Amino acid sequence: MIFSAKQAIEFFAVGYAKPLDRLSRLVNEGKLIRLKRDLYCDDLETPPPSIAPILLQPSYLSFEYALSAHSLIPEAVYSYTSATTGKGKSKDFVTVFGTYTYMDIPLKVYPYGIGFVSNGKFNYYLASPEKALLDRLYKVPGQVRKKDIESLLFDDLRLELDDLVNLDHAFVMEIAPLYGSQTLLCFSNWLAKEKR
Repeated sequence: MIFSAKQAIEFFAVGYAKPLDRLSRLVNEGKLIRLKRDLYCDDLETPPPSIAPILLQPSYLSFEYALSAHSLIPEAVYSYTSATTGKGKSKDFVTVFGTYTYMDIPLKVYPYGIGFVSNGKFNYYLASPEKALLDRLYKVPGQVRKKDIESLLFDDLRLELDDLVNLDHAFVMEIAPLYGSQTLLCFSNWLAKEKR
């Protein structure tokens, strides 16, 4: 279970004169895991993806993590990459469960293309293949020109043409312009040409 320091203090308030000391002692004994300031976990079997939306809210798993989960990129991903909004800059949290990275995307695209994943008592949100790719392309530094889009897709990201052509074209065409990114406009134009 994941819980806040306030919840732990309320729980320990019954029977302990100094609930904060009890909380610190349990962390030092390895019975509780500190995820970040004021956030704890009592179960090492907690699936790491389910921690991502709790460490920083609002957020959903996206970028490389989601691209790998959807088998769009060949590399294994060892970081839980998430999209968030309204934070202004990237944030990283290193825990015993892994590294969690959060990157900002525009608010107007945040709610689109997110699915709910449930594996028993643990849940999290995961970007669709299209949304994960759009989020990833949005974070490419600088502006990618039309002539460079294929190099970015196939050489840098190591995507496959068949996978790209099978994306939900209507979703990409609707959402890509909302990011306000020249790179995404180049990508949506390139995809429209390839889908013909």
